[in-house]
Amino acid sequence: MIKIAKLSEIPMNGCKNFEISGKKIAIYNVSGRIYAADSECSHMKGPLCKGRILSQDGNQYVQCPWHGATFNLETGEAMSGPTRKPIRVYKIKIEKDEIFVELTD
Repeated sequence: MIKIAKLSEIPMNGCKNFEISGKKIAIYNVSGRIYAADSECSHMKGPLCKGRILSQDGNQYVQCPWHGATFNLETGEAMSGPTRKPIRVYKIKIEKDEIFVELTD
């Protein structure tokens, strides 16, 4: 696992982009729960951090600001919009104030 950020760097109910080992990753803080996923939409590489974070039925989603594709932040599954291609999600570990991400190919 690779240290990517401090918890204090990620705004509550917000997101911050990082590039690590050539991968563009967004870290989300949704009501204190942390998620890591691709930072670009699988449709046309829209900036997901600039999209809306949605909560429904206990699940958390991000909606692309360009064309409205919506992705589950836990699974990466495309839920609606112009694409059915998922985004990659990453396993995370939190130790004290530090967020670690497991990069996979």
